[in-house]
Amino acid sequence: MPASHKGYNNKLLRTVEQTVTTYGMLKPRDSVVVGVSGGPDSVALFHALLTLASRFSIRLGVAHLNHCLRQNDSDKDAEFVSSLSTKFNIPCYIHKVNVRKYQLENKLSLEEAARNVRYTFLNRVAEKNRFNKIALGHHFDDNAELVLMNLFRGSGPLGLSGISPVRDGKTIRPLLQINRSEIIAFLDKNGLKYISDKSNRDTRFLRNRIRHDLIPLLKTYYNPKISQSLNRLASITRSEEEWIEDVIHPIFEKAVFSIENGQIALSVSSLNGIHVAAQRRIIRKAIAGTKGDLRRINFAHIDSVTNLLDRIPEYGALDLPDRIRIQRKGDVLLFSRKKNILRNVDIKSVQAERFTFEYIITKPKSLFIKEIRAHINFTEMNIENLPDLYHAGQHTGFFDRDSLSFPLVLRNFRQGDRFTPLGMTGTQKIKKFFINKKVPRKERAKCPILLCRGKIIWVVGYRIDEFAKVKTSTKNVLKVELSLA
Repeated sequence: MPASHKGYNNKLLRTVEQTVTTYGMLKPRDSVVVGVSGGPDSVALFHALLTLASRFSIRLGVAHLNHCLRQNDSDKDAEFVSSLSTKFNIPCYIHKVNVRKYQLENKLSLEEAARNVRYTFLNRVAEKNRFNKIALGHHFDDNAELVLMNLFRGSGPLGLSGISPVRDGKTIRPLLQINRSEIIAFLDKNGLKYISDKSNRDTRFLRNRIRHDLIPLLKTYYNPKISQSLNRLASITRSEEEWIEDVIHPIFEKAVFSIENGQIALSVSSLNGIHVAAQRRIIRKAIAGTKGDLRRINFAHIDSVTNLLDRIPEYGALDLPDRIRIQRKGDVLLFSRKKNILRNVDIKSVQAERFTFEYIITKPKSLFIKEIRAHINFTEMNIENLPDLYHAGQHTGFFDRDSLSFPLVLRNFRQGDRFTPLGMTGTQKIKKFFINKKVPRKERAKCPILLCRGKIIWVVGYRIDEFAKVKTSTKNVLKVELSLA
């Protein structure tokens, strides 16, 4: 192992050492593979751990993944990392993957595809070469940016808890208490070379817009210490999430009927006896236990599952991303992952489940529903501009905007759906509503249903729900108009 670099700026090293000690990231004789891209963050992490290696009695290795995203520059990054490792006699593991090809094959965003490939590579290197820790260069400002990104996505507390210093006892982030300017200062003062990735300034990406546009604006006009505030929020939320998980786990265990063959069965009666917040968390645990993670699972998905708990019929089913199927059979809520891509639930006795669609509407906009070849348009207006409601037509709905919140969900009719038709006080099954209106069975499955926070607010083309109607106190209106292509 190379000797420590005595001339290095000690402030950053002291902070790294304190972070490592506080979170118990390293133990004597640990073997650590450092993910090094060649950028300033990972290079600073490499030099910091190299310097502190003798202090913690650890073995180091370097792993670099060539994403093939920047043509010749990607190859130069790999050469730089290889040269850096050779200079300090550290074993280096380099792999090349066409991330864009992987993205297209798996129908993912570029960011998600790169993340999947990167973590798969790092875990493979660690397992094959007997490294028990993986060190990554995420830092203070990365955490603040992620909290904002998750906030904009409508994330819950888990998303607002930001980047975990230690994940699964294996992945560690020693730079998490150090900001970007401190990293650059450390590298510049000590004459340490690194690579600048031009794509990090491309504001087509949300993270870059937050980094280069939004956070400087917030610092200038709202809070000069916004990054500190966001990191504090993440720390508080993370601690509370850990505590809540300890509370939820025994409730989850009590609700479990069985866990076998990759399937989890929960008791509906047990779930119905607890608060909806606890229901959502238990449902998330069941999905994570079946799927392996919660990626691509959003609030609307979880809320759709909670709707199954209130259904009186013996059967109800939902298909979620990544082949997750959830079925309600009496008092059993069954979570499973299917081998084939799910498109429809093939249950002959349930017409609505043979044909499914679901769209998440995050803001007022126009949307094309390809399954029924129709356009739906969402427009906000002031009550003073409200037209004559009685002559608007059955395919136009007006709602009290202030009683609603985005995202809204637009999906087709499902067995067990209930709502309170305008003018009524009690709920009614939509199936019975369709029967009374003499809506043909084939047309019921195609009828769009608009929901807000899991509650049906409009059986599109037929009747709005009492909850969301325009009232005398209404000031702002949401107009929703359906037109067939």
